[in-house]
This record gives sequence, structure tokens and C-alpha cells, in this order.
Amino acid sequence: MGNLLDGHIAVVTGGGSGIGRAICLGYAAEGARVAVADVNEAGATETAEMIARASGEARSYALDVTDRGSCKTLADSVARDFGAVSILVNNAGIVRREKLTAADADADWDAVIDVNLMGPYNVTKAFLDVLKQTKGRIINLGSIQSFVHTGNAIAYTASKTGILGFTKALAAELGPDGVRVNAIGPGLIQTPLNAESRASNAGMVENFMRHTPLGRPGESEDIAGPAIFLASDMSAYVTGVLLPVDGGYLTV
Repeated sequence: MGNLLDGHIAVVTGGGSGIGRAICLGYAAEGARVAVADVNEAGATETAEMIARASGEARSYALDVTDRGSCKTLADSVARDFGAVSILVNNAGIVRREKLTAADADADWDAVIDVNLMGPYNVTKAFLDVLKQTKGRIINLGSIQSFVHTGNAIAYTASKTGILGFTKALAAELGPDGVRVNAIGPGLIQTPLNAESRASNAGMVENFMRHTPLGRPGESEDIAGPAIFLASDMSAYVTGVLLPVDGGYLTV
């Protein structure tokens, strides 16, 4: 166990699997108490149990990031159970890989924007007052698609480009309150979220690897280290950035 996050209370949305779970485990290992929030309550419970088995402290919560009432309920519950939150990770997200001309394009657009862009807005608003009090840290999950489009995912690209703008604007607004706001831009990370796409579309994986100098897909744990850095005092003078964690994808 480390101590980079001793004394911190962290909320991680989408903490029930994949990148969110890895961040929760990493935060707990560095001394934070962790509120694991997910629409998949069973997954969140499993993450919290994994932390407890490793001698960390965590609790699980059901959360629909598209429901502002649910976000407010989470903020109230975490305040009651833990105290004042100082780290918020807006990780919950979904992917729909369709073109604008697809039959389900309207529904896909609404769903992706609601979860990936409105979700971070809703959760941040719910915790904003306490984060100002604690001079906290907000970490948003963007993507390499915050910078480039990788095909057949117009709604996802739009949502993650929005996260880049949201991060910069929020950093400028909250800097005077001592709140730092940054984002992480993963490349191709092997998670349950994209398992079906990877299995059914080998060409997609091959295309990503041709653009990835490190020559391998990422693992969820590859995101945990940057998330710890951005939440810790090691990044005390860093705000308003989106840090690509992509094996070098954006360099090629």
C-alpha cells in the first residue's frame, strides 16, 4: 500500500468494471477511501469487496449518471458515509459504433451524449460545492477520440471531444477555487466495454495496432497510474490538460 492519496475520499463513476475498477483499486492502494458508483450495482459491489479484501476502505453505490436526482442522492450518501469528497473521477461511459446514416443513429446519439457528456456535467454539479471546500481534483475520462475520429462512432467522437472542452472550461472556471480539472485520453484499452467489438472486428484491432508504437493494446491498469498522478499532489500545478494514454497512437 502506498500513501499518495492518504486522507482523500474519492468518487469513481463506472467503477464496477474495466478502467473504473482499476482506478478504484489503484486509489485504494494509495490510501484513499473510495465510493464506487455504477449503474451496475453488482459490479460496484464486487469492486468494493475487492478493495476490502486488500485491506482498503470502500462502499458501493447505484448511480445513473443521466439522472440528476440520482447524482444528488449519491453526493448526499457519500457525505453521510465518508465525509467531504476531494477526488471525483467521471469515468462512466458507453460506446455506439454507428454512422450518422444508421437506422438507430438518433437513439445512439441521445444515449451516448446523455451518458458520456451530460453524465460528467450532472455528477460534477452534484459534488461541486464540496470539491470547492476541499480544493479537490476532478478527472474526466476522454479518449484519443477527443482529438481524432477512428471510424463509425460519430456520437462517441462528439462526446469525447466535448469532454476535452468541458475539462478546459471547468479548469479555467474552478482554478480560482483551488480545484484542479484534468482528463485522461485512453487509446485502445481491453475492457468489457469493447470486448464484443474486439472479438467481432479483428480489423479494427489491427488498425489500432498499426498506429500504436508500443505495439499492444492497453490494459485497464495502464490508466490507473495516470489517474493516481492527476489525483495526487504530484500534479499540484497541472490543470486543464487531457493526458493521452494510448501507447503512442496520436504520434503516428
